[in-house]
Amino acid sequence: MPDPALLAAVDAAVPGITRTRASDRLGMAHDASHYLLTPQAVLVPESAEQVGALMRTGLPLTFRSGGTSLSGQGVSEHLLVDTRRHFRGIEVLDDGRRVRVQPGAVLRQVNARLAAYGRKLGPDPASESACTIGGVVANNSSGMTCGTHANTYRTLESMTIVLPSGTVLDTGAPDADQRLRTLEPELAQGLERLRDRVRGNPDSVRRITAQFALKNTMGYGLNSLLDHDSPAQILAHLVIGSEGTLGFVAEAVFRTMPAHRLAATGLLVFPTLRQAMASMPDLVAAEPAAVELLDAESLRVAQTDPKADDVLRTLTVAEHAALLVEWQESDSDRLSDRERAADELFPSLSLAAPARLSRDSGGRAGLWHIRKGLYASVAGARPSGTTALLEDVAVPVPALAELCDELTALLAEHRYERSVIFGHAKDGNLHFMLNERFDTELERYAAFTEDMVEAVLSRGGTLKAEHGTGRVMAPFVRRQYGDELYEVMREIKRLCDPKGTLNPGVVLTDRDDAHLRDLKAVATVEPEVDRCVECGYCEPVCPSRDLTTTPRQRIVLRRELAAAVSAGDHALARELEAEYAYDAVDTCAVDGMCATACPVGINTGDLTKRLRAERHGPAAQKSWKTAAQHWDGVTRAMNLALDTAAATPPALPEA
Repeated sequence: MPDPALLAAVDAAVPGITRTRASDRLGMAHDASHYLLTPQAVLVPESAEQVGALMRTGLPLTFRSGGTSLSGQGVSEHLLVDTRRHFRGIEVLDDGRRVRVQPGAVLRQVNARLAAYGRKLGPDPASESACTIGGVVANNSSGMTCGTHANTYRTLESMTIVLPSGTVLDTGAPDADQRLRTLEPELAQGLERLRDRVRGNPDSVRRITAQFALKNTMGYGLNSLLDHDSPAQILAHLVIGSEGTLGFVAEAVFRTMPAHRLAATGLLVFPTLRQAMASMPDLVAAEPAAVELLDAESLRVAQTDPKADDVLRTLTVAEHAALLVEWQESDSDRLSDRERAADELFPSLSLAAPARLSRDSGGRAGLWHIRKGLYASVAGARPSGTTALLEDVAVPVPALAELCDELTALLAEHRYERSVIFGHAKDGNLHFMLNERFDTELERYAAFTEDMVEAVLSRGGTLKAEHGTGRVMAPFVRRQYGDELYEVMREIKRLCDPKGTLNPGVVLTDRDDAHLRDLKAVATVEPEVDRCVECGYCEPVCPSRDLTTTPRQRIVLRRELAAAVSAGDHALARELEAEYAYDAVDTCAVDGMCATACPVGINTGDLTKRLRAERHGPAAQKSWKTAAQHWDGVTRAMNLALDTAAATPPALPEA
């Protein structure tokens, strides 16, 4: 139960923003990760000033917006601050060359506003339809085409930060450094001291340079200590990728990128993974926007996709691998030059099937549907009661083939079936998926994680390329960076957040087993619920998302209700059931919009219709069926009743 003293402290600081019902807390306990923590309360502030007042209480706070994070950085057993509802501002600047956004704005919505100017944001994660700018900044998002040159870190111009002390700093203001030195002298001096400490240590410079040549979201962005001189700019770029552990970003200004309107896309199939990797130097030299890897298991899954073409569908997959390549341009002649160069290159590659590029939008959409649908295809077909984990790592591109081989062997050794390996090949960035039962197979997961960590770090890689450190890799930050740089990170945390109140347990931790705690066990409930991977893609399209619950919350509350019944907690079950009636059943629009965004095709409207039918019971259903069969008579009777009511004098008003 929530701590009354804690709730009183919140209410004294900012009255009226606290949500403590069981449905509110349990509905927000779930995000896209494989961790589950129930907050004491959900707080819904409306302004940066209110966030500052919350900061000054010294209470532990975790910020949450889109809830698409995969590493456990958006859940908390303390106070969860919902920044999705009231921080959605988007302001286009300089004819689209820049944009000012608040953390609750969805990435796709920002790009929709920029489209009229032929521009877009640099980061392009697969979750762009649901992830918000708060998460994009907190996780230093990148994606399929932006690499490390156009990620969040590289395209940020400035931000307005609320620090744990309550200080609000606009890093784009001309006097930002002076203001920081005046209001936060220890922080400003400490950042300058750390800057000089790192730059004066050749080993630190070497390690940081090598690590951040890769896509890398492990630990804090220490490259900011090399890239920037002023304390305000160092702070702003440390906050990027800090997962809400250093401050709250109230708004950010980004430099935008051209949104190329033309693309030529193709799928290159190779006999083996190593032959695919051997082609990488020549392919990268041809400057494609994207090179996406699909391993043999990925190809087998892709063959079942309705949008697979004849070449892919008829391929007998053995040890094959494929590269989805795409060139993008805004000028047709420039794209033609790219296509000619690619056509000259393809015959020199060891291909297992004919390759060609196409500008056809339908064909391109089909190929990208296959690539983006891998996660959905595997996750949606996972055994009931298992939790889906999507992990990502990166290594230098020359080490990619060896890492793929070792990961494949480790997945087999630890008995993970139907696991796919795919990713952004030109960045050396791999994603792989596991289905796990944490209630019975925790030792297996722990052993696999140790083997995977060694496989990646022994090749000079990073344990988190895109998805953030979170809880899942926090115990391994020291192992990746070494003692000296780990201590630099700890000092950054101490300077920014002296009391350790922001997102405790995320990014840095003293617990070696933090990644094995608070894991999400999934109960079997019903087909619509069981397939859900809790990704949150459905939420932005739901009409009732700001009224009561989202489709994801309707599903997770069904899981929580089943768990309460199973645990014999009848009081909680009754409370959830009572709240669910209005929050989920009565207020669902049943329009099926959620199914259009769901990667595994769940329509919570169908679930709601069934629950409504069950609630009304057979007698009520029979009455409505009879009415439907005699609808003409029913409407005549209703019209007569309305006419009678209209002719009746109104009642006298009550005193």
